[in-house]
Amino acid sequence: MSAPQLTAGPPPAAPDLALTAPQPAIQGRSRTGSSRLRALDGLRLLAALMVAAYHFGGRDGEISQAWGGSPADQFPTAAPLFAYGCLGVQIFFVISGFVICLSGWGRTLRAFVASRISRLYPAYWAAILLVTAVFALPWVAYKALPPSEVLTNLTMLQQPLGVDRVLGVCWTLWAEMRFYALFALCVILPGATRGRVVLFCAGWTLAAALAQTAHEPLLDTVLMPEYAPYFIGGIGLYLLHRYGARDPIAWAIVLVSWLIGQHYAVERLWHSASVDAFSYRSTTGIIAVITLGFALVAAVALGKLHWANWRWLTVAGALTYPFYLVHEHLGWVAVRALHHSLGLPSYATLILTVGLMLLLAWVLHRFVERPLTPVLKRAIDPRR
Repeated sequence: MSAPQLTAGPPPAAPDLALTAPQPAIQGRSRTGSSRLRALDGLRLLAALMVAAYHFGGRDGEISQAWGGSPADQFPTAAPLFAYGCLGVQIFFVISGFVICLSGWGRTLRAFVASRISRLYPAYWAAILLVTAVFALPWVAYKALPPSEVLTNLTMLQQPLGVDRVLGVCWTLWAEMRFYALFALCVILPGATRGRVVLFCAGWTLAAALAQTAHEPLLDTVLMPEYAPYFIGGIGLYLLHRYGARDPIAWAIVLVSWLIGQHYAVERLWHSASVDAFSYRSTTGIIAVITLGFALVAAVALGKLHWANWRWLTVAGALTYPFYLVHEHLGWVAVRALHHSLGLPSYATLILTVGLMLLLAWVLHRFVERPLTPVLKRAIDPRR
């Protein structure tokens, strides 16, 4: 059985590990001085755990084979809640808009590209090879993709090239890459200023809406109407963080982005109640989760969560990206071994599987990301 081509997903984003508030601009002020935004690290891991809950207990499909039956039967009470976990991707995209604006402000184009490539690729390459190797084992129920397709996946461009994905979740990375490209060309290259960022947000919002009416595939690919409001909303929240809460234009960006974002979330993820459907998400529930995501990032932006400054949140943030990459497919293998083969109870299997994936994420961070990220960054931008 090959890796699936559809996952719910979202976003995760893979922002810089250093979520440190910048020095304030002349016109504004930083909300947290030079302190690290550790609450944002914790929020990233929370979004990743939401997606994991969805993948393991909030949908049908490949995971049913691992459980030996529908996850709805394994988690009769929690499965309806797990079904909302896919909205963790939208929260990821809001965080990504915030962090990319934060980390990209004042950087040269070359430095920005070096930071993005060195942040995304080391753990991604390791996850591709690891999942392929595990799926190639004769006693694993899932089959690896052919070598040519695996090699193409190493570019992270498999989706536009029409190649099957080794990692189902990597579709969100393709959305992230397009966001980075737009931000780099429109903001980083000419130089980040408040006016230019505001113009970028307004222009992208309008262009995305027009692309939606044009029904032109190329415009949809470039402008991403259904994901744009989350990235733009995150940028608006960063403007509030940088220039203060008395910025009506930044609030307008956030408000319009939330209004459009909840529309796309409901349109894509709501379905009418049916006995034939695995899960049912209400419009109220979807709007509530999207609103909570915006509100939590806003709380970080405005300094309301500065008290959440525990050091372990930094570790949580560091584990988020590798965990997001490996948890789904290797989680199938773990669930099948623990529940289907060893007979552990469903909730014990779920908790242990998540714990094992977090442990694996730590290994990838410690032995892949930490040594390779600075090497790759210096290779791309030796002037640093």
